[in-house]
Amino acid sequence: MYHPGAHALNRPDQPAVIIAGTDQQISHKELNERSNRIAQFLHGQGFRAGDHIAILMENNLRYFEVFWAALRSGLIFTPINRYFTPDEAAYVVNDSGAKALFTSAHMGETAKALVNSIPDCPFRLIVDGSCPGYDELDAALATFPKTPLTNEPRGQMMLYSSGTTGRPKGILRTPIPADIAEGLSHIDRLRDYGIDECTVYLSPAPIYHAAPLAYSVGVLSLGGTIVMMPRFDAEHALQCIQEYKVTHSQWVPTMFIRMLKLPLDIRGAFDLSSHQVAIHAAAPCPVEVKRQIIDWWGPVLHEYYAGSESNGSTRIDSHEWLKRPGSVGKASMGVLHICDEDGNEVPPRAEGTIYFEQPEMPFRYHNDPKKTREAQNSQHPNWSTLGDVGYVDEDGYLYLTDRKSFMIISGGVNIYPQAIEDALVLHPNVMDAAVVGVPNEEFGEEVKAVVQLEPGVSESVDLAEELIAFTRDKVASYMVPRSLDFTETLPRLPTGKLYKHKLREKYWPPKPA
Repeated sequence: MYHPGAHALNRPDQPAVIIAGTDQQISHKELNERSNRIAQFLHGQGFRAGDHIAILMENNLRYFEVFWAALRSGLIFTPINRYFTPDEAAYVVNDSGAKALFTSAHMGETAKALVNSIPDCPFRLIVDGSCPGYDELDAALATFPKTPLTNEPRGQMMLYSSGTTGRPKGILRTPIPADIAEGLSHIDRLRDYGIDECTVYLSPAPIYHAAPLAYSVGVLSLGGTIVMMPRFDAEHALQCIQEYKVTHSQWVPTMFIRMLKLPLDIRGAFDLSSHQVAIHAAAPCPVEVKRQIIDWWGPVLHEYYAGSESNGSTRIDSHEWLKRPGSVGKASMGVLHICDEDGNEVPPRAEGTIYFEQPEMPFRYHNDPKKTREAQNSQHPNWSTLGDVGYVDEDGYLYLTDRKSFMIISGGVNIYPQAIEDALVLHPNVMDAAVVGVPNEEFGEEVKAVVQLEPGVSESVDLAEELIAFTRDKVASYMVPRSLDFTETLPRLPTGKLYKHKLREKYWPPKPA
């Protein structure tokens, strides 16, 4: 039985969630009782199966209380990116049709600015403080019991895409089991990683994102313990592995890069012997970065490729990857197809759009049937894509190239920025890098690199030339940036994804109205 009630009986005092570096934690028993109380409150306000709620909160213990309350009430739960502007957050609340919004005092300014923009969301609740326009959650719950609802229809998440290519899209998956006592769809995959009631799982990323939330909920479903970092810090992450005897963890490539840039004496100061499995995804990982992490941590890395749409996935462990550097593995859910622009399959090693085949279309974009149709193969409506480009080898291993929408077309040649970005971040003075296409009268577009330097490194013309030269040894000549700009910070999400459209807007004239 994969829900808090089962673990409240079997291991009531075991920590369910710990906030790293603080004395904050919640046991399985407390999580069960508090989520029951919120479920009772929502039911008392007239919420029924299929209704929507949303949450805008930092990495907070209360997040999981709200999540489980929704899941054991049949509600549709939408996490909102905590870094969104008030306008972006209001868009998600309104588009999802949420009738309740849960937030925290930490989100005070954004929460306050939201109130007048979400008129159709009558229930607004806040934890850890107060804010005009919101009721304090604990006061609202005071008269409600901590026992479960008589009937516990299973709810589900409606995640929103990260918005890296435009407005976020709500993703509604094929309905999952009707009863809370039935299993989560990915439980078997979690067990393959050795996750069980003894697991201590480190979550260094924002919990609103699909992967950290799904894996955290999976660990809780199996009775394990989550150690959630308030925010990622390279040295603190290593300290957490030692202090909490972390067995499992999840990362994005930018975290690997920042840990590798720590001084060697700091990298070697922590005991990582408890660490059995390090899962990573969300963005392509530069080959040399991953190789260095395996050299440091041992063959504990497990990579997967998937999206919030859950239309398919691939997996690869360290041993397989060392034989096929750069691959994200073979299909572990769905049947993999690489197709050309007309929807026809292409032979091994030919690049094309990545599709996964399922018995039926596994998701739809909320309020956007056009986007849903665009995700389907023109010849096979049960094949769907996330818009990524790649190829498979003769043994069925997938290699990612980039997102189709990020492709630069220069003089009729297709250039994918990821390989150039991977090269730039290997330079010791570079903290982060992005590559976009900018206008060029002769070729249509040319390659522009935008670089965020390491703290203490100064911008200069000489350094820009050095960085461009640095890429010449690592990518084809036609991919070498024609120019390079420096920026104080790149619009990158903590999940590793870049808001490329925001970066491009700086270099392209506005589209006519």
